[in-house]
Amino acid sequence: MLVIPLLVMTLFVFALVDIILRPSEQVRHLPKLAWVFVVILLPLIGSILWFAIGREYDASSGRRRTLRMPTVHAEPTAAAPRRDLAPNSTEAQLAALEREIAEAERDQRIRRLEEELRRRTDAGETA
Repeated sequence: MLVIPLLVMTLFVFALVDIILRPSEQVRHLPKLAWVFVVILLPLIGSILWFAIGREYDASSGRRRTLRMPTVHAEPTAAAPRRDLAPNSTEAQLAALEREIAEAERDQRIRRLEEELRRRTDAGETA
C-alpha cells in the first residue's frame, strides 16, 4: 500500500527538479513558475502533464547539456557561420546548407570564367 504514494512522491520530486533545472527555452506551453505551481498543486496530474506536454525532448535520447554560445550581433557571412546556434538545430543546418550552396555557385562561376578564358585564349592563338 505504501508503494503508490512513494511512486507519486518520486514522480513529483523528479518533475520539480526537472522543471527547475531545465532551461527556459525548453519549456513549452507555460512559464517555468506556472509549471512549478501546477506540479505542486496537482502532484500526480501535474507531473504527468509536465513530462507529457510541458518539456521539450532532444532528438537524441541522451540528456546532454549543451552550453549556449553568446549571441553574435554582426551579420553572418558565408565564411563566418553563426555561433549562437546549437550544432544540431534546424537553423544551423540551414545556415550550413546556404554556405554550401554559395560555395557551389562560386565554384561554378569560377569554372565558367576559366572556360571562357580558355576559349578566348584559344581564339587568340588561332587568329
